[in-house]
Amino acid sequence: MNADLTKSERETLKAVYRTTKDGGEAHTGVLADTLGVSPATITSHVKRLADRGLLSHRPYHGVRLTDDGRRSAVALIRRHRIVERFLSDMLGYAWNQADALAPTFEHDLPDEVVERLFRALNRPTTCPHGFPIPDRGQSEVPELPQLYDLEPGDVAEVAVPGATDPEVVSFLEELGLVPDAHVLVREKHPFDGPLVLDVDGHDRTLGEKVARQVYVQRVARREVPVTGGAGDGGAAPGTTDAIDEIDASAATDELDHDRGDEATTGRGQRT
Repeated sequence: MNADLTKSERETLKAVYRTTKDGGEAHTGVLADTLGVSPATITSHVKRLADRGLLSHRPYHGVRLTDDGRRSAVALIRRHRIVERFLSDMLGYAWNQADALAPTFEHDLPDEVVERLFRALNRPTTCPHGFPIPDRGQSEVPELPQLYDLEPGDVAEVAVPGATDPEVVSFLEELGLVPDAHVLVREKHPFDGPLVLDVDGHDRTLGEKVARQVYVQRVARREVPVTGGAGDGGAAPGTTDAIDEIDASAATDELDHDRGDEATTGRGQRT
């Protein structure tokens, strides 16, 4: 990683990566709003990063990462997520607290310390929010689909971005949709209709707008019985068995070949 970069320049690299992950260019005005600084400040950061060969800037068009810049940005995201995991697992901070605290000191840690933290945490594969921790040397961070992209029968683990509105986070927590929770999609209504989910054995209905603010890692696919006909408004016969299969699969390699590592890191609360 470029040790001579300032904290602000490193945060700018991360912001450019996130803004351009769809292949477009990042405009300085958008970066300024994202980082909460003035356009003049961003322009200064962009110029210095471009001089170091980390950004490509076309005036009046936008900013792109160079290959070196992309690797540096992914390394910074890896560092952030490892520090988040340390704050959550070792110090007991909630996932959203860890996200806010990590940038206050993550850039001051030598690379060796970050990697020792990673090993001490038993090499976690995700941050407390549920997003993947990229491997060293990667030039891309694995992308997760939105919850609304799932189809009936899909089983997935929940991931919630740190920037999610606190009111939305509270609503999701009431539904049990917290990081690392397992969900089974039972129904998906047409024309951008709501999802019907099984979350820890409970039926939950979630609208399209909020479901697009939640991300997931697909872990399995199940046959979903047709709902209705239970007579008492309950789930159709066989639904409980399908959910039991989710819980059982969580303890196997089917979910993730690295789950053995995660089980030792104390991940139970969701970030």
